[in-house]
Amino acid sequence: MELLQLKYFQTVARLEHMTRAAEELGIAQPALSQTIARLEAELGVPLFERMGRGIRLNQFGRAYAQRVERIFLEMEQGQRELADIAGGARGQIELALSVATHLLPDLLSAFRQDHSAIRFRLSQHDVTTMAQQLNRGIYDLCITSPPLQQSGVASIALLTEDIHLAVPAGHPFAHRSQIRLPEVAEEDFICLKPEHSLRQLTDSFCQQAGFRPQIVFESDEPSIIRGLIKAGLGIAFVPALSWRGSIGAAVVEIPVAEPLCQRTIGLSWLASHSLSAAAQQFRDFAVHYFAQLSAV
Repeated sequence: MELLQLKYFQTVARLEHMTRAAEELGIAQPALSQTIARLEAELGVPLFERMGRGIRLNQFGRAYAQRVERIFLEMEQGQRELADIAGGARGQIELALSVATHLLPDLLSAFRQDHSAIRFRLSQHDVTTMAQQLNRGIYDLCITSPPLQQSGVASIALLTEDIHLAVPAGHPFAHRSQIRLPEVAEEDFICLKPEHSLRQLTDSFCQQAGFRPQIVFESDEPSIIRGLIKAGLGIAFVPALSWRGSIGAAVVEIPVAEPLCQRTIGLSWLASHSLSAAAQQFRDFAVHYFAQLSAV
């Protein structure tokens, strides 16, 4: 039995689809099928149920997949421990995000001023996917809003910020120092798409205010949303701190007096696995960085 066989099995078990697994691994499907067949022959039991052209883990496969996951997690943990023994000044951090914020480049730039040998691999997912991947040991740290709250995951709040309304500079409300959310019930809204946690949060604000927002544009990109506001095509919810400095002079931010509109951004990691020295350094730096930002 070889590690390559286990890696192939791990991928097929995760996707439960031989063709997609072969594409992800970059090998031919017949070669992958043969590898899985040899592994099953060595183990003496089938690992998958064949259903026409599809496959699904059987009871043997599910049990074995858990063990294989542990093998690779232990190997990764061993690599981290060796890096720590070597001094902790080097290493790679797997960092996942569910929030769109222009603060991240500033955070990473400030961190790398004194930790230039530490590399990052950045990923962006919705909160549900990210939590699943964190539990599998794929990520070291996750930045989410709200912070992850589940068994086996440790989280710390980095930042609690107000959510403002952003309107074009020529809008009738542009001169207001604050606004009640029910006052904009008839306005055209520009929003992130529904899968974003900020969109889900702002929809709940509107629900508290007694209306459903009239959405004229949806986008995945905050920069597009800012451009559409600037063009006078609608209003939008914007985070007061994490989008600070990116709105522009042609857009006015108005604090919301009612209901309370805030979000909390948090940092999470798997409690059952010790972080590498590099990940610990970044975690501690991020906490200090956001504490200073909130104080400004």
